[in-house]
Amino acid sequence: MVAANPQLPEALRLAEQINHELSGRELQSAWGSLNDENFRGQVAADPVDLFIALGGDGTMLRAGQLCAPLDIPILGINLGRFGFLTEVRRQDWQAALERVIRGDYWLEQRMMLQVAHLRQDRQLGSWEALNECFIGRGEIVRPVDLMVEIDQRRLTTYVADGLIIATPTGSTAYALAASGPILSPELRNMLLVPVAPHLSVERPIVLHEGSTVRVAVRTTHQAILSVDGGLPVPLRSEDSVVAQAGKHVVKFARLQDPGYFYRNLTARMNQVALLGSPE
Repeated sequence: MVAANPQLPEALRLAEQINHELSGRELQSAWGSLNDENFRGQVAADPVDLFIALGGDGTMLRAGQLCAPLDIPILGINLGRFGFLTEVRRQDWQAALERVIRGDYWLEQRMMLQVAHLRQDRQLGSWEALNECFIGRGEIVRPVDLMVEIDQRRLTTYVADGLIIATPTGSTAYALAASGPILSPELRNMLLVPVAPHLSVERPIVLHEGSTVRVAVRTTHQAILSVDGGLPVPLRSEDSVVAQAGKHVVKFARLQDPGYFYRNLTARMNQVALLGSPE
């Protein structure tokens, strides 16, 4: 299956081209928009050996949420800016496809979070996240009180703009921007990173995968939950968010050697520094 980010016309054209290449080799394939419900239903209904996603890291997040419960590996072709999660540059897709067809790749497993929204212990929603969930203030620029328990034991109350609960994959996303540590992607840890804490614990905390984190919100104004950068879910005062390691993993098809992560991380962070330079 070949899926494109529908907001990138180039991705749709390339998806059709890759699908044509696979069909010409007498390999069963189909292509479509990652947001198309009929296409997503086809992915869920048919046996799929590999899911090729065309776009940036946001595309990879959505592909992971779709493919992880189905145990389908994902090969990412980068059409975005940085591509922390993608594997193949746009100009290298043909060579990459040759290797994949030969079976010359390995699978990297990345943990997910299971996130639930509770109101008086009644579950209002549940999500799986590859990067993180964010609990915090909405449009009104005031901090919220976030009371955090780990395994039913009180940790602290953050007075902050918010709190990020991240996976190792998410440690290079929003958590990194909030001065969190970088975790190796094969780890199965959870990461707590406060955002703009006021007279609160400032240091990020790394938890083991068996931990359960419960965050109770107390606020007199707007608060939200956002999962993997998705649309905000309104939270009321006394609502809770519970996060723990999910039962599914995202499998990424990798063509580079296992040491790729730090090599690519350094290159991408240097790229960001250059883009931010006034020169």
